[in-house]
Amino acid sequence: MTSAPAGRSGRVVWQLALTLWVGGVWAAHFVLLPALTHIGLAPLLVDDVSNLVRPIMLGFAAVCVVLQLLVLVGKRGAGFWRDVRGQLLLTVLVAVGCFFAVRFLPQAMFLSLFCYLVVAFAGLMLIFQPRPDEER
Repeated sequence: MTSAPAGRSGRVVWQLALTLWVGGVWAAHFVLLPALTHIGLAPLLVDDVSNLVRPIMLGFAAVCVVLQLLVLVGKRGAGFWRDVRGQLLLTVLVAVGCFFAVRFLPQAMFLSLFCYLVVAFAGLMLIFQPRPDEER
């Protein structure tokens, strides 16, 4: 069995992590929760599912983003934050941190939903960026 070249393994990690966390965040918010509402579950039950699923998805997204940052740092070095991909990944990490930090504030529902949507749309923007191993 031969080992994959370092560039290929980074490409696989980047693409798999991106697919899992962005797809999961979008599927949870834009597919699962509306489907639960559509089938007629009580609004409080849908809120309970939402309060359970969103933190799990954002925790998973944070782990995947850290993996992606490691791949990006491996390709770009210390100047990774000058790259659009690095800025988007750092934005996601800040939004995830804010999501967990604002849970105990009076406006927690609004602020946590805002942080969740920032993560979702930053992920969507990241999908349209080339992989770190691709030349521009």
